[in-house]
Amino acid sequence: MRLWLWFLVAALPAFVLDAAEQPSQPATTDVKASAQAFIKQLADGRFADATGAFDGAVKQAMPPDKLKATWESIVADAGAFQGQTGVNEQEAGQYRVVLVECRFERASLEAKVVYTAEGRIGGLWFGPPKPVYQFGPPPYADKGAFSEKDVTVGEGEWALPGTLSLPNGKGPFPAVVLVQGSGPQDRDETVAANKPFRDLAWGLASRGVAVLRYVKRTELYAAKMAAEKPHLTVKEEVVDDAAAAVALLRKTEGIDGRRVFVLGHSLGGMLVPRIAAAAPDAAGFIVMAGATRSLSDAVEDQLDYVTSLAGDQLTDQQKAGLDKMHKEAEEARALKPEDASSNKVLLGAPASYWLDLRDYHPAEAAKAITRPMLIIQGGRDYQVTARDFDAFKQALAGRANVTFKLYPNLNHLFVAGEGKSTPAEYETPGHVDAQAVEDVAAWVAAH
Repeated sequence: MRLWLWFLVAALPAFVLDAAEQPSQPATTDVKASAQAFIKQLADGRFADATGAFDGAVKQAMPPDKLKATWESIVADAGAFQGQTGVNEQEAGQYRVVLVECRFERASLEAKVVYTAEGRIGGLWFGPPKPVYQFGPPPYADKGAFSEKDVTVGEGEWALPGTLSLPNGKGPFPAVVLVQGSGPQDRDETVAANKPFRDLAWGLASRGVAVLRYVKRTELYAAKMAAEKPHLTVKEEVVDDAAAAVALLRKTEGIDGRRVFVLGHSLGGMLVPRIAAAAPDAAGFIVMAGATRSLSDAVEDQLDYVTSLAGDQLTDQQKAGLDKMHKEAEEARALKPEDASSNKVLLGAPASYWLDLRDYHPAEAAKAITRPMLIIQGGRDYQVTARDFDAFKQALAGRANVTFKLYPNLNHLFVAGEGKSTPAEYETPGHVDAQAVEDVAAWVAAH
């Protein structure tokens, strides 16, 4: 059974670090040999030697004792290490990426080792081997109707690469900023075989609406954030960059600065009230599958749902993993204010993260937003459900400038399907529903 926690990504057996710097020249190191030697050091228990290959930010975030604990947790989940079964190298812009196939007693995992220009390890993942997907354009996209250009969201040490999809013509055009869900996310919000943010960008740009999407800060700067921002909150993860994206669009040529909207999906939708406070010049907001429950409750509800799908097919190992996640959700709810400065990590997030959101109630907070809102929800979504949608409807009842739309056959990614939505559904290529794209475009045009 594969657990997809889209609303809150809790990568318990996976150690994730991202390259934190922007190298200017490709490394000359034999990175394939280096990566294989690094994995052997882990398997041999030589963790101090292994950290010698890290760059500065990664070394600070993952000293030998933490690397040892991480490796031991992988072995506890996957079984004893049995050997390396393959190695491949990829180009990733100015980085070099090595994929080392590792065989454990109970599972095969892929180590993704990212090398900087200086030949140091600037990023590292352990996770299941990823299948290769083909991502075609949605049928409603007219690529002759718009162009795309690279932009930078924010500035200084946290600057983020982004893509602006700009309709052809004179303009100025209304524009939408896309804000991702939780966990590290690329600019397309790629989930297995789906790219919902690319679908939205191309679909809206084909209909006269400019769209800005960007790499999430926790995707590009994970190691740097772990080292320098150990007490993370959603302000650093989401809100600051969304506000910077609004500011960028308002001063971009060809954009109508009075008509810049924000669309938040999943966690991004949940945080729309906070983004609204940080971006007072935004013209309006679109909540796309935005949760109103607490994060810990949402995680447990997802766990219970996926467990019910598996029935009696769960292995003892999977049951133990689920029990651990339920326990961490309980611990997150039991945190005290004085825990905010601790280094405790629960469900993949520090104590400061949970405490920051403890008294945050998105539906109630949305009452303070005076600008127009569109709240949309998929009826087959098991991660953010009709219960969350109804909470927004109840809190904002009677508001003339708030529109609600429920799509009965759409899942969390707003892809159509039938029957119960399952984690495996994300492995099937699909596109954001055409009617949802039309409705968002029409709503923007009307404001």
